[in-house]
Amino acid sequence: MKKIREKGSYSHEHKGIKKISWREFHDFCRHLAEKILKENFDIIIGISEQGLYPGTLIAGMLRKEFYPVRLTRRENDIVQYKKPIWKVDMPDIVRNKNILIVDEICATGETLMLAVKRVGEKGATKIKTAVLVAHSYSRYKPHYVSLETDQLVIFPWDTQILVRGKWRLHPEIEEKLKPLD
Repeated sequence: MKKIREKGSYSHEHKGIKKISWREFHDFCRHLAEKILKENFDIIIGISEQGLYPGTLIAGMLRKEFYPVRLTRRENDIVQYKKPIWKVDMPDIVRNKNILIVDEICATGETLMLAVKRVGEKGATKIKTAVLVAHSYSRYKPHYVSLETDQLVIFPWDTQILVRGKWRLHPEIEEKLKPLD
């Protein structure tokens, strides 16, 4: 098992690496859409930033209303906060609605727990969550998951980041892939 340097928002050991292609991303979203179809959600909430990718696609696949929120540890894509903070709040329109909250990954579970709490405070009738990937050690278990793995997941949007005029792997992932000294 390759050891992976941990830096940034999470400090756990990954068990290998899982690189997800755009095709796999699309298949994961289809899989989630098929699972949640019978639930008849009124609104899909995507957690910015990376949760907007699957949230938007799933909402489009199901022809449902979509709203973004921003609940994050980051500013300008750099981890700045120990815990997620609200930057764009849950919309009031969730009152008396069936809500699906979508994010790309459930690592610690903190972001999803805060989002579920807030949508409940706003008066949603039914609240469920969906993610592309969940780690087994998360404190929160999403209702719908496409892949459960404890591998370091490299999403397709992290493979081509423009850094100082050059396309490269996301710097945070590059750092995690460096051998431990």
